[in-house]
Amino acid sequence: MPEACRLLLVDDESGYVRVLGNRLEKRGFSVLRATSGADAIRLLRHDTADVAILDLKMEDMDGLDVLKIFQRMAPETAVIMLTGHGSEEARKEALKAGASDYLTKPCELETMLEAINRILDIRG
Repeated sequence: MPEACRLLLVDDESGYVRVLGNRLEKRGFSVLRATSGADAIRLLRHDTADVAILDLKMEDMDGLDVLKIFQRMAPETAVIMLTGHGSEEARKEALKAGASDYLTKPCELETMLEAINRILDIRG
C-alpha cells in the first residue's frame, strides 16, 4: 500500500468514525474524517482522497446524493458505500450510481482493507 494513500471516512456516528479512523491509521493510511455529508463535501473541496468510505444513511444527506456530488467534484476519488441498512436493491443502486464497492456493517477491518486494496491495485 502506498504510504501516501488518503482515505475519507464519512459516517454520522462520530464514535464509529473515530474508532475506524484510528484503526485505519494504524494500518498506515492517512485518514480524513467527516461526520456528515456536508462536512465531507467541504473537506473534499479543499483536500484530496484516493478512496472515500461513505455511509449510505446519514441524518443530513443521503449517501447516494453525496456519492453523486463526489463524482462531480473529485471523479478520481473511488467510493466504497458502507451501511448498516443493506439490501440487494440498495447495493445495486449504489453500484449503478458509481460506487466501487458496497459493504455492510458490521464490517470486519480485513474485509474493508481488501476492498480498499482492490481499488488501489486496479488504479495502479
